Amino acid sequence: MSKPSKIAVALAMMAGLLALTPTKAQTTYPSKTIRLILPYAPGGSTSAVAHLLGHKVTENWHRQVLVDNRPGANTVIGSEALVKAAPDGYTVLMVTATHTINPSVLKTPYDAIKDFAAVTTLTRSPFGLVVHPSLPVRNLREFIALAKARPDQIDYASSGVGTANHLAAELLSMLAGIRMHHIPYKGGGPAMNDLLGGQVQVHMNVPVNLIPQIKAGKVRGLAVTGDARLPPIPDVPTFREAGLAAFDMTNWNGLLAPASTSKPIIDKLASEFARVLQLPDVRERLAAQGLEPWSSTPEQFAALIRSEIGRYAKVVKNANIKAE
Repeated sequence: MSKPSKIAVALAMMAGLLALTPTKAQTTYPSKTIRLILPYAPGGSTSAVAHLLGHKVTENWHRQVLVDNRPGANTVIGSEALVKAAPDGYTVLMVTATHTINPSVLKTPYDAIKDFAAVTTLTRSPFGLVVHPSLPVRNLREFIALAKARPDQIDYASSGVGTANHLAAELLSMLAGIRMHHIPYKGGGPAMNDLLGGQVQVHMNVPVNLIPQIKAGKVRGLAVTGDARLPPIPDVPTFREAGLAAFDMTNWNGLLAPASTSKPIIDKLASEFARVLQLPDVRERLAAQGLEPWSSTPEQFAALIRSEIGRYAKVVKNANIKAE
């Protein structure tokens, strides 16, 4: 065999090995524990979702999905931990809409788009507007009229500056033409406690945190975002029904991986979580929390992230929101 022929054979063998590598990576993954970083403290609704979905993936893949709570700095600590992790599919991050708000209010040590690989959305949830019963309003129209008559005199609570429920309240104010006084708290728990105590009059949050208080008569539900009323609180209308159709905002959970994670691994993760979200018991447990299963392709989730960053940037600029 001539020398050129030997080189050709060697090159052909190398090409064949390279062609097999992605397939091998796809079929052998996962082979060890997967760490699911959650940039929030244990105990919240996001934590419950992470444990529920992680448990179902563990059952099917026979590889533990370990939820690793890394709270702090408005989710920046947990997000930075993912960016520094190896892009091998064994470290992923669950995020909410806060991931797309942070670029407008914080100087983050990473790029919210370039340093992450979108895997899939997981759930989405409407926002609900509630008021303390002492506020003399029975519906959204009365609330807007009162807020217009008392600019900057009605206090609303949020989970903190730049959080999703902060932006939801500011977007509502923009669309309704009202001005309220913002009282930020360090989490949803303290915000709800002061609302129940009457120290603040207004709050927006996801249904899982509002439904028990509405049912108990401790707060008054005025409206929820989305296309339909929520079965646990059927007397609370949608914003469209209540007269403010332009206001619609959704909170969501999604899964991210480090930026250079291989496409076969990304696709396998997306497919598995999509499968889990179709399980009847998972859908039932999510519905009880006011959450809708919501899976997407990696490309669709990446497009959502870009769109949401642009949308929230406009709200932050208009409301002149600054990080504390």
